[in-house]
Amino acid sequence: MESFKTILKVILEKKEKKIVIVKTIIWYHFKMYNEGITISQINNYFNLNHLTKYNPTYLKEDLRKAKDILRDAKSETYKPKHQLLEELNRSHSLVFEKTEDIQTEETIIPESLVAGTRGYIVILANQINASYYYNIFDGCAILMRRLLEILLIHCYEASGKIEQIKENDGYKNLNTIINQVISDKPFSLSKDVLDVLHTFRELGNFSAHRIHYNAKRADINNIKLKYRLTIEELLYVTKFKT
Repeated sequence: MESFKTILKVILEKKEKKIVIVKTIIWYHFKMYNEGITISQINNYFNLNHLTKYNPTYLKEDLRKAKDILRDAKSETYKPKHQLLEELNRSHSLVFEKTEDIQTEETIIPESLVAGTRGYIVILANQINASYYYNIFDGCAILMRRLLEILLIHCYEASGKIEQIKENDGYKNLNTIINQVISDKPFSLSKDVLDVLHTFRELGNFSAHRIHYNAKRADINNIKLKYRLTIEELLYVTKFKT
């Protein structure tokens, strides 16, 4: 995200149109995660960077007119066409070389994502990455669940609503916390994140409690990009990242 902020600063200084920012977001997301991006996710980038959100109806229409953007009708996601991809790769290559860690298939949480947050969060992220790298997939799933729970609690703290999830001498269980986050919306999270919170919890629960279940690499691979995006969004809500 730091590299995107650097790129965004240049775009804003040039006073480019809003659709230029959108195309850059689509390119950046595809470059970082190798997947298309939804309208909701695009507006989440606007929100995280303190920009006025794009009206979804106008955004869909502007993207429909864009000749350098591909729309996947089935998944309702957008990707850059080859020409735009190459153009923005050339324009912003130096920014990536200077500010981004190399993203590999062996990483769940990039070091740059948790750098400067809290020591225990950095350690937990390293443990998640190490367990994935060494094929300890049950351990990876359980640790991913734990980090999710910790960050959700910190989100309540940052929002001044921690009393809502306190119970006896501790906190409510993760299932209850997630249900409250979805129903009460105590802080702002994108629909994409709200839709997958229980998925991460369930995978961790299976690895921790199902006697005959063992997580496999494919189980982690199927969710790791959405998990990375979720952790990033939660870190901004906690104000550990600004």
